[in-house]
Amino acid sequence: MPAPRPNIVYLHSHDTGRYIQPYGYDIPAPNMQRLAAEGVLFRHAHCAAPTCSPSRAALLTGQAAHSSGMNGLCHRGWRLDDYRQHLVHALHPAGYHTVLAGLQHVAPDPALLGFDEDLSTQHKAAREVASRAAAFLDSVSEEPFFIDIGFRENHRAFPQTDAAEARYVRPPDPLPDTEATRRDMAGYRAMVHDHDAGVGVVLDALDANGLTDNTLVIQTTDHGIAFPLMKCNLTDHGTGVLLIMRGPHAFSGGRVLDSLVSQIDLFPTLCDLLEIPPPGWLQGRSMMPLIRGETDEINEAVFAEVNYHAAYEPQRSVRTRRHKYIHRYGEYAGVTLPNVDNGLSKTCLLEHDWTDRQPEVEQLYDLAFDPHEARNLAAEPAMAPVLAQMRERLGRWMRETDDPILDGLPLPPPPGARFNEPHQKSPGDPVTETPG
Repeated sequence: MPAPRPNIVYLHSHDTGRYIQPYGYDIPAPNMQRLAAEGVLFRHAHCAAPTCSPSRAALLTGQAAHSSGMNGLCHRGWRLDDYRQHLVHALHPAGYHTVLAGLQHVAPDPALLGFDEDLSTQHKAAREVASRAAAFLDSVSEEPFFIDIGFRENHRAFPQTDAAEARYVRPPDPLPDTEATRRDMAGYRAMVHDHDAGVGVVLDALDANGLTDNTLVIQTTDHGIAFPLMKCNLTDHGTGVLLIMRGPHAFSGGRVLDSLVSQIDLFPTLCDLLEIPPPGWLQGRSMMPLIRGETDEINEAVFAEVNYHAAYEPQRSVRTRRHKYIHRYGEYAGVTLPNVDNGLSKTCLLEHDWTDRQPEVEQLYDLAFDPHEARNLAAEPAMAPVLAQMRERLGRWMRETDDPILDGLPLPPPPGARFNEPHQKSPGDPVTETPG
């Protein structure tokens, strides 16, 4: 008799990047640390689009955001071209009962997604969502299940903190070390506490119901944290995400993998693991050879994009183990402020004439010597061969995925879509709402 298919718990959060304890930061997250110690942690996982709905759409359809049609935020008018490409429609024929619990952010109406059961309410905070998910885990039947558990954390607005709470906090890497940025990061740090508590409720419920040994837990986030130069940017500060997987079939042992992976690799990984036919639209690669220790790499490069967030800001990137190349499209007249969430760190940069800085159309970074992507080498004569290679690699991917930006600019929004002017001097709409 074949072994039963594992249950799948998909745990995801807003705006977390890799800024949690298991990735070496002084941001306590004991439940996520426990998950990492018992599972497999990927140090170099990336999202396919560092903005909320496009990132989730790419993960859940296994393809670039522009290939799925999700070129902007779902609550502002963007949609998947075909909701039948969502992961749940591949799991149903394999006998899975599919459940939504909490935030999903890829459809204006959760009914479009095709889940068998929807436990969600308007409350998407981790404690409430985790409690509803735990109640489901207390009553599961023998059929395998897939449960999508989405937390609103760590989306702004953060809890307010005072100067004393921020004294020993380190701001994110791209930002200056000031009282304002420390206080801002202290607010993020406080919110992670609630996020981690929700993870603990889910893990405890799996244990209490004897489900842990046959449940694959996938924990990740949509993109980098909601600070300037991070979320909505194609440097690793924006695309780098936490990815921890724990379960049967070698997803165990507290292993840390340095392999270069993209979130679009998760859908084909599940197809491989569950032995179900992979849909023809998938663009990623199964991570099972990495999990089984058969190879050190499955990707020579990973790709990412930005189209619309609060405002239009078209960009594309390719990242190899050694280099990152970013190309911006269209005309820019300074920083696209509406795509930066409001907060103390944004105010800090604005007070230092941030709006006068002109984004560079082409950016090339040597990640071995410049891991924070601070020195653009695109104009360096010695880097011309690398620049040409990265341009060609990115262009080939855009052609292979039928990137609509190749048809010209601007990329048209769907009828009725809402977005800001990109270069308004006021801070603009930071898109603080977190719809389900």
